[in-house]
Amino acid sequence: MNIHQLSVHHDERQDRLLLRLNTQDQQEFRFWLTRRMTLRLMPAIEQSAVRLEAAQPGVAATDAPSQHLLTELKRDAFLKKADFATPFETRATQWPLGPEPLLITDAHLTIQPSGALEIAFEDKSDPAQARACQLHLQVSLVHGMLHLIQQACEKAEWGPLGSAAKVTETSPVAPSEPPRYAH
Repeated sequence: MNIHQLSVHHDERQDRLLLRLNTQDQQEFRFWLTRRMTLRLMPAIEQSAVRLEAAQPGVAATDAPSQHLLTELKRDAFLKKADFATPFETRATQWPLGPEPLLITDAHLTIQPSGALEIAFEDKSDPAQARACQLHLQVSLVHGMLHLIQQACEKAEWGPLGSAAKVTETSPVAPSEPPRYAH
């Protein structure tokens, strides 16, 4: 899946975030993020971004504060050159998960040896029709997605999201197990 664009929008009626992504081959994937799932997922994604940046070749940041600073610098550099002005293209011809967004009830994050973050989203709200989707995001897309979710949360007036970015020397950067979140 070659991701072309990401979009995050707060739906006031649902009081959820609608995460949409489209691919270069005109597929669109849609996901509902509840406030509860967002509050649980964001710190883990932020922590994964720190780990991805620290794993880049030639990076010598070994302690948590240095890794956090490096991640902030890389995120700022990405955000300065990212295009957030172009409207989300709605020319999709295929919706592999169906026309209705996937309600994310479970999420699994895995740092891949290739330097990507694999996010597995699952909808287990109806066990008879459980659906899932795996995304493979390079660190630049992780930064972009974090930025868009944070903006949407501010517009939704959901309050502070708690941040894994506030890493201290006592908080481990590399958990022994990949995080798993469920509603």
